[in-house]
Amino acid sequence: MHLGDFDALSFDCYGTLVDWEAGITAALRPWATSSGLTASDADLLAVFSEYEADAEQSHPRDLYPQILARALRGMAERFGVPVSDAQAEAFGASVPAWPAFDDSTEALLRLSRRYRLIVLSNVDRTSFAASNARLGVTFASVLTAQDLGCYKPSPRTFEALLTEAGRLGIGAGRLLHVAQSLFHDHVPAKAAGLPTVWIDRRHDDGGWGATPQPDSAVTPDRTYPSMRAFADAVDGEAGDSPAR
Repeated sequence: MHLGDFDALSFDCYGTLVDWEAGITAALRPWATSSGLTASDADLLAVFSEYEADAEQSHPRDLYPQILARALRGMAERFGVPVSDAQAEAFGASVPAWPAFDDSTEALLRLSRRYRLIVLSNVDRTSFAASNARLGVTFASVLTAQDLGCYKPSPRTFEALLTEAGRLGIGAGRLLHVAQSLFHDHVPAKAAGLPTVWIDRRHDDGGWGATPQPDSAVTPDRTYPSMRAFADAVDGEAGDSPAR
């Protein structure tokens, strides 16, 4: 696969461009502390991954703040501690505070010189708008779970992505999907016939973090530890010196 063979890149946002694990743990820690939980951040993320995915599957038309609130209530039941409506709603409203990775904006701006950029995100429009303001990049198209009425890894999300790519005039085989989550993105993207790049943000960490383990084997076409490394590879294949 040559990175110059594509006209557009589609991105997952949370976990790939935005450090959702840092945002999630920062939002969960006050509740965990007030509840007397001794669970580590890794334990909180692992349990969160189960309940978030379950909520997305069972309530696909819920807005993402509602998904987060459902996930926290499930976590509280699992740990056997209370959670108030105010705490669940505060967690649901926490997405705008989640930080972008420090390399995301610069890498996206470099990539935008060569490709059209699309977002396919498991979130609502309002939450993404706040994250987009942090990223400071204009995307050719943004598809959210609110727009589609379902969450990744539903095959419908990637069907919608391919339809949108066609609407934008992106030819067959000219779209490359870029994401961190094997579960949410790479497995369904490959099933839809898309080539993929894995931004392995957790390359130095064990476990699966805030994403469930994929339910089937998948092999991304390329793997990079960061968005900066991916943008460097694009520049390198084009014969440009990587930006620093």
